[in-house]
Order: sequence, then C-alpha cells, then structure tokens
Amino acid sequence: MKKGTRSTAQAVSVAAVVILGAVGGEAGQSRTAVAPESAAIAKRWTPPLTPDGQPDIQGIWTNFDSTPFEAPSEADDQRLAALRRWFPATDVTTPLPRPAGSPREVSGFADGPGSAPRNPQRRSMIVDPPTGRAPIRPEAEARRDRNLIQLTDSWEHHTPWERCITRGVPAGIFPPGYGAGYQILQAPGYVVILYEMIHEARIIPIDGRPHASPLIRLWNGDSRGRWEGNTLIVEITNYNDKGAIATNIATQGLRGIPQSEALKVVERFTLVSPNQIDYEVTIEDPAIYTSPWTVAMPMNRDSSYRIFEYACHEGNYGLPNSLSAGRAEDSTAKR
Repeated sequence: MKKGTRSTAQAVSVAAVVILGAVGGEAGQSRTAVAPESAAIAKRWTPPLTPDGQPDIQGIWTNFDSTPFEAPSEADDQRLAALRRWFPATDVTTPLPRPAGSPREVSGFADGPGSAPRNPQRRSMIVDPPTGRAPIRPEAEARRDRNLIQLTDSWEHHTPWERCITRGVPAGIFPPGYGAGYQILQAPGYVVILYEMIHEARIIPIDGRPHASPLIRLWNGDSRGRWEGNTLIVEITNYNDKGAIATNIATQGLRGIPQSEALKVVERFTLVSPNQIDYEVTIEDPAIYTSPWTVAMPMNRDSSYRIFEYACHEGNYGLPNSLSAGRAEDSTAKR
C-alpha cells in the first residue's frame, strides 16, 4: 500500500528509538552479570531447600535495568540512514542529542518504581559474542526492517507483544522497563514463573520427562528443566515460526527479529545469594543467526514489589489506532 507521511514517520520513529537505545555506557564487558556481592557470597552460601529438595527460589523478582541490550555499533547509524531513504518526506530528522561522553538511555522509564532494586550499568546485556552484538543474518534484518516500513499496513507486521499474544521465551525475561515483576513458585516436579507483563504463567517440568513431539509447535516453545547444584537449567525446543525473539523497544535493534522452528534456547537461573539470581540465556537459531549468542543479567528479590494485572487487550489502543491511521492515509492518498 502507498503510505503517507504520518505513518511512515511513525515507522522510522520506532526504528530510531530502537537503534538509539543501543548506545550505552561502560567500556568493559564481563562474561556474566554478577553483582559485587555475588561471587563472595556464592562461595560460602548454602541456599534453603524446598520440601522436595530443590534450591528455594520462590518469591517476587524484578530486573529493572538501564543497560543497553546490544553494544553500540556504526551499523546502527547506517541502518537508520537506510530506513530514512525510504521516506524523504518524514519529519524524523536527526538523532536525539546527548551531552558529550554520556550514555543514551534505553528508555525514559527503564528504572521502574523508586523502591525497586536496580541492576548495575554494563556495556550491554549481550555478553557473548564479545562484541556485545547479536550475530543476525542479513535476511533476518531485512525482514525486520520490512515490517517496520509496513508497520501500519497490517497487524502481521507487529510483534506478538503489540498484539497482546506473548512477549515470548526468553524475551519475556528481557527487561521491559515497566511491569518487570516475576513470581516464581515451586512444587514437586515443577517450577512455575508468572510474568507480570502480559500475565503469563510458564510451567516448567523438572521431572525428567522428554520434550513434546516435534510435530507440536508452540509460541513459547516446550520447556524442560533440571537442577545442577544451585542452577536451574531449562532447555526450550518446539518453537513455531510466528514469534519474535525480542518484542519490545527495550531490546532495541532486536525488536521484531523473527524466530524459526529451528530455535533452541538454554536458560540458566543461578541462585547466588538470598536476594539475587544470575540469569543467563543462550540462543541458537541457524536460520536467523550465524552463531549462538548469550544474554546475562541479575534478577533481584523484592518482597515489597506488587504484581498487578496486565490486562493487555482491554487497553491495547496502540495497535488499532496504528492500523486505522494507516487506512486513513491510504484513503487520503487515493484522492
């Protein structure tokens, strides 16, 4: 469809926010996201156990984190320039200004409630490869960019999060900036994670059962877990190809990168102190990436945090408004 100025400006505006958020602070990059207290405490600390012998990780956890998802790259500026060439009439002009030497924030609301614990600023949440960048294949980047350019043409160009379906696995644990609460429950043979954003309950069997038949394909894959010491290891397979590995603006340039049925994910939840889980996830999808890559960050216990209902469809004005604006522009263009 032929697009007018306003909706194309919206698409490029989203791209600009996505890209500019990738430029961040610290020069160093550690392999994990362990806070200063973690290493010392983990060496001498024995966690409490549930009645069936699991390390007890039950409670409310948050991950408010202003660290950029990816490390900065000149490719971001090149991509934004390429997108702008599609829309010479757009009112999106220059990148957001910033003081010399200062980091650009992921978003204006990345810190959450005033009482919530904050993760330390790091170079990027991606810790492997050492570049801090996801090794995305050009064809996957092109598909993401086409969806941004055609954002107001159809609901199919929006991520599952914008459509109130799911934020995905592991995307649901990538810091969203708000609604970043997670309640973990444990029962014999299971670990359950309740996500505040989109309000999903993820049930993870840890009783050694095999994965579901490969004929069964799911938005969030099929999770199977096991404990190794203080670490819960979860392997996820059986994905469909309808989702996206990252679905919100806090993940910057990875927002809208597709997933294929070949996607495999391994998560590690390591309880390192009474108040911290070190979360690490490795993502492998040869149809989308040239090699596996890993994200790491802390999750912080916060007994004062309250998880509220995330009634996504009841207030999802953004998606219908975006599409209706596109139809209005189509009507104007035909005159």
